Amino acid sequence: MSQSKKEMMNRALSAMTINIGKNGINENVIDEIKRQLDSNEIVKLKFAKNIARDKDKFIDDIVSQTRAKLIDVRGHVAVIYKKKP
Repeated sequence: MSQSKKEMMNRALSAMTINIGKNGINENVIDEIKRQLDSNEIVKLKFAKNIARDKDKFIDDIVSQTRAKLIDVRGHVAVIYKKKP
């Protein structure tokens, strides 16, 4: 694991977690993720078990709509990062 990825994962331990429920993502969820990325740079996304099989599609959609970078996926949790402007 590269040094910067290690640092990111250490920061992710205390990052804001956004729960993605059975309804998946919508404009409000994307807006909240953008707000959290603007203030914290790193956000954890926790997917409900009943939508976890579709999480890769949701992650792709979130990353593209927020212009964030996917750092890690473990189980039902994804970590994304976007540098502050």
